[in-house]
Amino acid sequence: MSKQKRENFVRLAETRTNKILDMIRLLGNLSNTSNYSYTKEDVNKIFSTLEKELENTKKKFDTIGSDDKFTLL
Repeated sequence: MSKQKRENFVRLAETRTNKILDMIRLLGNLSNTSNYSYTKEDVNKIFSTLEKELENTKKKFDTIGSDDKFTLL
């Protein structure tokens, strides 16, 4: 792995992760019942969607560099 690729990954990963964390915190602001009305079903749908997307993204990292080859045997 080249040093430049590593530096690019670190830079982008930190920036993107921090943006995601900021947005999650903003989402948490919606829990204020003085300003918003929501149901348990709304909350479950939001977090179910987020959890699925996070799992899909994590799987992308798990398959990188896989040496699995197709075989009929």
